[in-house]
This record gives sequence, C-alpha cells and structure tokens, in this order.
Amino acid sequence: MDTTIIDRTADYGAEEAAMQAYLKEGERRAFALGNRGPIRFTADGKVHPDILDAYWRCGFYVFEGVLAPEELADIERDLKDILDRLPAERGSPVDAKGRPALAADCKAPTLLWSKPLGDPFGGTSLAMGRHPVKMFEPQPAADAPKEIVYLILGSLQFSEAALRVYGHPRLLAVAAAVNGEDFVPFNEALFIKEPGRGASVAWHQDGVTHWDSPDWDQGSHGFNFMAQLYGCTAANGVWVVPGSHKLGRADIKAMVAAAGTERLPDAVPIICKPGDVAITNRQTVHGSFANTSRDWRVTVNFGFHRRRSVLGVKGGGIHNAAAVYDDDRIRQRARVIGYAIDARRRRFPGEIPYVYAPQAGETYRWDETAKAGMKDYNLLDLSI
Repeated sequence: MDTTIIDRTADYGAEEAAMQAYLKEGERRAFALGNRGPIRFTADGKVHPDILDAYWRCGFYVFEGVLAPEELADIERDLKDILDRLPAERGSPVDAKGRPALAADCKAPTLLWSKPLGDPFGGTSLAMGRHPVKMFEPQPAADAPKEIVYLILGSLQFSEAALRVYGHPRLLAVAAAVNGEDFVPFNEALFIKEPGRGASVAWHQDGVTHWDSPDWDQGSHGFNFMAQLYGCTAANGVWVVPGSHKLGRADIKAMVAAAGTERLPDAVPIICKPGDVAITNRQTVHGSFANTSRDWRVTVNFGFHRRRSVLGVKGGGIHNAAAVYDDDRIRQRARVIGYAIDARRRRFPGEIPYVYAPQAGETYRWDETAKAGMKDYNLLDLSI
C-alpha cells in the first residue's frame, strides 16, 4: 500500500495551534519516561526485570524492532486484501467490486464503522458507557466517504500474517512474564487510522469485571500488545496517562473538566517506528485523537489475561455474549495460540517456537481444517 503523504486536509480549527503544541510537548514527555527498547532477556532466559519494572511503573512499554521488514511486508499484503474486500457501505453484502464482502457472513461483531474523524463511542452508553466524554470531531474533507471502517474484530480469521504475529515467541514470553505461564487470550483486532479520516477513541479504561473485587490490583484486567505496521505518532497514536493503571477506576469526566479540554495534561503518546510493538495495561486511562495527520496507523492488536482473572468469572457483554468462563471455554479459545505458534513455525523455521505451558504435550497444526475452524472464533473471546 502506498503510504506516501496523502493530502486529506483536516485540522482542529481554532484549536489547531493548541493541539500542535500539545502533541509536541506530549512527545517530549513520552521519550523521557525510560520505557522503551528491544525485548531483552537475562542469562537464564527470563524477560529482563528492568523492562517489567518500567512497564508496571508507567503502564506501557515500547518494544523496539520486534518485527522485521519481511514480516511487515506479509502484514501489508494481508491488509491490502482486507481493505479491498470491505463492504461497499455499512450492511452491504458485497464489496466495491461486487464480490462477497469481508465478514458479511460472520455472526460475531466484526466491522466497526465511524464517520470520518468521528468519535462513535464517546459520551454514549455503548460498551457499558466506559467512554464518558466525547472527543472533538474535526471536519473531514468534502470528498470524504460517509463512513469508514476503523476497527476489525476477530482479525486473525482474516490475516494469517497477523496470526503469525500472535505466535511471536518473544512476545509470548513477555505475556508469560506479565500474566504467568498459564496466561489466556483476550481478543484481537486491526485498528486502521486513515490519514485525514481515522476516528478517535475517547478516553477510557478497559475492563468491567474486577474494579470492585477485594483482590483487585494493577494487573487485574490484562494488557494489549499493539504491533505497528507503519509506526505511530503523537497525532495518530494511542495516548496513555502513565501510572493510571494503579489507581482504580478513574473519574474521566472530572479529569476532562479539570483540564478544561480533552487534551489531558498528564497523558503521553505511544511513539513507534514500523515493526515496534507496544504493550499497554488495559486499566490505564487511554485514548486517541482523530487522525488529522497525513500518516497512516495500522495496529495489529491482541491481548492476554491472567488465568485467575478469567476462570470462573462472568464476563462478556462488550465483545460478545455474557458467560461464565470455565476451563473448557478457556481451552477452546486458547487453541488459537497453538495455531499461531504452528503457523509462525512454518513461516519462520529459523526461530525457536514458543512452548505454551497449558498446551504442553498437545499438537496443534495450522492446516485447512484449522483455518475453517477460525470462522467467528471471536464469539469465544474472554472479555473481562
């Protein structure tokens, strides 16, 4: 896909100067946090404690240079195919070329739409009302489409390259270091922030089940990995309030009111180059602004939980139907980890595959049967 500068003129109007100053200052503070670098291990193969200390201190960490150009090219090929197959408009069974559209026959929630530069969740009751304040919505260019797809759920059924990222041995080692060797899946998505069109995601905290639990702590609701195809900037990336994952449920309305603007003064942007992967605690106060910049952001997003945060817990209600997550539900959903590890082994035979402890002694093969079984797999997401 051509990612050269695209002229889709859009800005923040009377707030543009203040917004540009905010982006610049946020970037400066982000690089001063000391929470970025390559994935490093100790002599005994453990994720380096300095990384874990910085992650728990800030609530996020940027792993630099995780995905090589060859793997990024694979992801980009899949992305082009996905974008080419999107429905011609919301609800259409066909794409712009008259072919059956991507996800048109899916039962699970898959494609999320927004008006260009819109904020579809902010200030609404959607997603259990966890986005309480609406973000500023800049005016898009006159020739912008009525709606755009900005988020694709259940994305591993549409992209084998994304599935292979999901099985990355160093990332899975980080998941084990943060959530224990018996970690379990959450969900997966592709975030697409088109230049001059990409929607905002209003300030929020993820997670709805454990805020009032007596054993709540800074890791109760898991984390997300965010692998960046083209990198991300202050203008199009996710912003995080460092340390907010430690403080319990935040009063985001009060935070915005105190600031007098949705430009929260303590937040910093996640800045990445192509191939970098950020890890972000789901309990942080985080969000992103409408992408008025000329740069694409495409994020391969996937998350993991502690097993004890999920087992026996009634979850769902946002990503799928509410249910109590028992051992069988967890085992069924975690099969995707086994498929991802095998798919990656086949594509990158020089790597040492990750061994996922709960599947020790089991065999998972990424073949045509497995591919067919991925249809609507996200109906089994473990959403807490």
